[in-house]
Amino acid sequence: MPKQKTHKGLTKRVKITASGKVMRRRAGKSHLLSKKNAKHRRRLSTSAALNSTMARKIKAKILN
Repeated sequence: MPKQKTHKGLTKRVKITASGKVMRRRAGKSHLLSKKNAKHRRRLSTSAALNSTMARKIKAKILN
């Protein structure tokens, strides 16, 4: 029986921490940054944890 392949596009976008959380990048940091203030840009540069429902679905795609 062949194994299920890992979704490579997803593995480049999310990271699973040692505790099992799924971390993602925040949207809105690619362009039009001059109109956003420094506080907003700093907040966008930090990573965010996914909620438990989405994390379960993503782990199924990555950790086959």
